[in-house]
Amino acid sequence: MILEIEKALNCLNKGGILIYPSDTIWAIGCDATNKKAINIIYKIKKRNRSEPFICLMSDFKMCDRYVTTTNKIKNYLKNKNFPVSVIYQNVKNLSTFPKSIAIRIPKDEFCIELLRKLDKPIISTSVNISGEDFPLLFNDIKKEILDQVDYKVNLRLNQKLEKPSTIIKVENGKIITLRS
Repeated sequence: MILEIEKALNCLNKGGILIYPSDTIWAIGCDATNKKAINIIYKIKKRNRSEPFICLMSDFKMCDRYVTTTNKIKNYLKNKNFPVSVIYQNVKNLSTFPKSIAIRIPKDEFCIELLRKLDKPIISTSVNISGEDFPLLFNDIKKEILDQVDYKVNLRLNQKLEKPSTIIKVENGKIITLRS
């Protein structure tokens, strides 16, 4: 795993696009502070630019650099044994997401270690063309996508990854589930 983290980190530091196994599904991602790389992912996915991506962050300390987290959210997330992405308003220090951002703190060893070493958030979106089903296995990823990325993480290739995260937001002090 250490070698894969180093290769993925090298890719991200050069502004590259990465396919990796996340804590939820097979993902395509990049450094979330790199607007050029984010635009490439929009192009690869043929996705409407008005549809934002989820960002992975290593912990609440990293989150606090970009959004204001609350004890309510922290406590809510600590009690969940499944992946939850939270939509936050009032993003700071992240010009690639000026209005709102969806953040997930993964419970995946590879993702957490990569995030810690990069010390920046990573885009995490399904590795599919927008509107199509996402792949459950690495071998299900379309060649059209594989040919456009800079690095494919060589971990968990035969593991089925099939459960997207739950997405929530806080509105008027209440937690609202948008996707479960």
